[in-house]
Amino acid sequence: MEKLVQKLQSLTKDKESLKELMEIVNRIEREKEKVERHLELLEKAIRSDYDSILITELGLEEPGPKIVYVNEGFTRMTGYSRDEVLGKTPRILQGPKTDRAVLDKLKERLKEGKAFFGHTVNYRKDGSEFINQWDIHPLTNEQGEITHWVSYQHDITERKRSEKKVVDSEMEFDKLREESKKTLIDVDEQGNIVTTNKAFRDLTGYADEELKKFKFWEILEDELIESYKHKFDSFKPSDFEDRSYEMVIKNRKGGPVEVKATARLLTVHGQKIVRMSFENKSLQKRIMAMLSKRNADFDRVFEKNKDFNYKLIQTDDDEFMFEYVSDSFSKITGITADEAVTMNVEDIVHKDDIDKFHDHLKIVMDGKPNTEQYRIKSKEGGYVEVIDYAKPDWDKSRTTVEAIKGATSTEISSEYKSH
Repeated sequence: MEKLVQKLQSLTKDKESLKELMEIVNRIEREKEKVERHLELLEKAIRSDYDSILITELGLEEPGPKIVYVNEGFTRMTGYSRDEVLGKTPRILQGPKTDRAVLDKLKERLKEGKAFFGHTVNYRKDGSEFINQWDIHPLTNEQGEITHWVSYQHDITERKRSEKKVVDSEMEFDKLREESKKTLIDVDEQGNIVTTNKAFRDLTGYADEELKKFKFWEILEDELIESYKHKFDSFKPSDFEDRSYEMVIKNRKGGPVEVKATARLLTVHGQKIVRMSFENKSLQKRIMAMLSKRNADFDRVFEKNKDFNYKLIQTDDDEFMFEYVSDSFSKITGITADEAVTMNVEDIVHKDDIDKFHDHLKIVMDGKPNTEQYRIKSKEGGYVEVIDYAKPDWDKSRTTVEAIKGATSTEISSEYKSH
């Protein structure tokens, strides 16, 4: 203060002028102390939620807003001193892994005069990475005009690590039996792919670390990108609560994969995660086409090579007897058609195949055609392997299965087994 007084004396002509200057300086000093106390109170009020406070001027044009204030929490979090950052832009915290999409959205929100909440990778003075979460709000003058931006910041690196552990330990995609049957992906509120399981990686052809570099919409077919990007531009939890979507994913080779996605919302350590489970519709279509062709081929081959036809009825004791068999039945078993209708059908089935034979008949009695392979007695005294195609014989109202009709062949049993 003594040096200041001496400086002011050298700049004034008389004592009266010096007195006026001293009053101005004292008033500025009191205002400064008042603002500092106000900032200190503000910092104490939010200290439990935020590590750092940074204030910039409006600066919507290049080179961007300049820093006019940082608190001690900022210097502890970043390693920069106050003098090193004043007059600089917050870009000094950015680096290779800083998410440009997040920065673009931040810039857009600021131009609109709106608050912004988000996070991305920032860099300390020593070059080390941390995940910085911002809560940015406009400061206005008495006329309601925006003059500055205040950014409340929090280092959430450890929280992200703990969330990753929670995801890894509680969800364990590839280890949980039930979850491993599904194709799963987790996406955060900004559309970043957080976690994928092996089934999803196999579906897309991407490795885990490759997928984490993408926004979710970046792996979709081009015409879907904007609609799904918009969902994350204005994230609404209701959009993802138990919803299903038809979409097309581009795999690593650029090929389309049709999927049906079912989304649900999870909350992990206060952060919302969208979990999507996928059904591969493209694969289902290929399987259905293959099965349709195979069934058609099978029917043609079976009709040509069947050895005998039969009809079974169920007795009151839940056993099955032949109502009839074709004459060719005796060529394989040595049992005539007249003898067959007096027998319990299980008497000709190999004892080791009885269980699957019963399961076969049960499926048909439940109303579904079925094909099964098993062994029956041969006229030589041993057993011969057959393939049996059976279908339900309904009553006139088609409400009750009255009997089972079937056709059996020895010619294509080995061919069917190879399939």
